[in-house]
Amino acid sequence: MFGSLSPLRGLAVLRESERRRESSWDRTGGNIDYVIIEGAEERQLAEIVGSGCITHLWMTTNSTEDYYLRKVLLRIFWDGEENPSVLVPLGDFFGTGHGLTRNFVSLPLTMSPRNGRGMNCFLPMPFYKQARIEVVNEGKEPLTLYYYVDYELHQKLDDGLAMFHAQWRRENPTTAVNPPEERDKVNLDGGENYVILEAEGRGHYVGCNLNVDCGEKTWYGEGDDMIFIDGDEKPTLHGTGTEDYFNCAYSPSEEYCSPYHGYPLVSHPRELIAPSSTLRPLRDYSGKTSMYRFHVEDPITFKKSIRVTIEHGHANALSNDYSSTAYWYQTEPHKPFSILPVEKRLPNS
Repeated sequence: MFGSLSPLRGLAVLRESERRRESSWDRTGGNIDYVIIEGAEERQLAEIVGSGCITHLWMTTNSTEDYYLRKVLLRIFWDGEENPSVLVPLGDFFGTGHGLTRNFVSLPLTMSPRNGRGMNCFLPMPFYKQARIEVVNEGKEPLTLYYYVDYELHQKLDDGLAMFHAQWRRENPTTAVNPPEERDKVNLDGGENYVILEAEGRGHYVGCNLNVDCGEKTWYGEGDDMIFIDGDEKPTLHGTGTEDYFNCAYSPSEEYCSPYHGYPLVSHPRELIAPSSTLRPLRDYSGKTSMYRFHVEDPITFKKSIRVTIEHGHANALSNDYSSTAYWYQTEPHKPFSILPVEKRLPNS
């Protein structure tokens, strides 16, 4: 089922699974192929009993309410668990934050035309006994939702499969513990870093999207990524800067997408008048940015725990709005996690 062949080479391999789908198609035979989820309503989209694997999620939505993609939650439960393994605002789950959509393409996630409102996820999500997918509208206005849940049923899953997880976090604003006038400070233990993921158990981290709303009119990058594995007190993996972790370079100011990394949303910084002593032009990086990095070819494994963090500016010098969605696989049970209330999820205006 999950062999080592590449996706194209693997297409010729015969499979024993049975393909199924849950969707919002009009049961009367008409063309009202959507569901309406009222404000403060929870709706179960699918409950699948047996062994299988979700292979594709597609959704598109509409609402008259501002920032509704931050107010609507996606929840997914595996094998009868009480605590969801996926708990993320709908827009952030599919790859772009700030309550926005944006045309972009990566290997696991896409937002497709028109205007990024065709939201797709191709991350495999196996389950041994049951899968339950829910959407929660924590807004006040009705939500129109079209959806596909494509999945396979199997007589028996392979042993040794981990369950898919996704978690959303936010810190608004981050605390500047090393202001620009005190640049001599250093950060070697990551104590004040922004935390993207904390998980316990055995598994592997496969990536994230990170969203920054930069209120300070300065370059928000240079913050090192620091990943702590299995209780290490010092970073097991220590990177060289935010733009470097997301595989770009030199304060990226243009939108870019590739299979494993990209910047779907960039604030298009303005160049400022530089003082005569400055060799390089100054730029105003204030605004909203979204970036992603997927560890498809290089998953980060852990046996007991993992803590994925990143500095907000060099040695945590900057105070900005940070939010993120982490994606990972692990054995159950997982460490339960919650999400901020709706009023604390709203993007800055």
